[in-house]
Amino acid sequence: MSGLLKKLPSKLSNKLPATVSDSTKSPVEKPKSTLKPVNNQFTKLLSVTKYLPAGARSTILSKAFGKVVPYVGTTGVYYETVDPNQVVVSLNNSKAVQNHIGSIHAVAITLLAETATGFILGLNLPSDRVLLIKSYSVNFYRPIKKGQVAAVATLSDEQRLDILNTPKGEMVIPCVIHDRESDSERDPIVVEMLWAWVPKSELEARRQGQNNKSKFETETAATDGVTTENDDKIESK
Repeated sequence: MSGLLKKLPSKLSNKLPATVSDSTKSPVEKPKSTLKPVNNQFTKLLSVTKYLPAGARSTILSKAFGKVVPYVGTTGVYYETVDPNQVVVSLNNSKAVQNHIGSIHAVAITLLAETATGFILGLNLPSDRVLLIKSYSVNFYRPIKKGQVAAVATLSDEQRLDILNTPKGEMVIPCVIHDRESDSERDPIVVEMLWAWVPKSELEARRQGQNNKSKFETETAATDGVTTENDDKIESK
């Protein structure tokens, strides 16, 4: 918790992601929930900021989470809704995220979906577990040429309980990409992200095992082909 709180900006920059008006926000209802949030560093940060005005809260969360995942922080991802049942993040179609034809780059859309699904899983994981992306599926059947896009990831209470009660598992978390200012009537893009989670102790054991294996292989390679004095005596006999 202290690590995340230290990442809160002491002074807000003037160069902040553009917010959106209520008229352009995607009409996606946040599921009603009766479950209490899991106690971890992310939900504690949400608790600290919950009494702030919506705009200020989103700005602070965007800054803080941007520090947690530095690469994501450089793209201008804006955290509009951060809740255990729903995460909504948006991205402006600026020059920095466009491809060669002026559309939002496919990698930027994928990153937006990964951010939304990763954070909603992270909000529901006990602090003794770690999440890992395994694979994803997306069909870029149309370009997103203008305006702002938003990624919406949603979990039901049943899914949240499944995550909480499964120490090691995986789940496909769908994410809907809305093109907020498009005049197209086509369906939004849907990205399916397959996330897994494991106990931190298991991940650490894997790393320790790999380190030990690497150390053994290094020592073996260093002594391979070296003839000792005893070996010479055995050969002479």
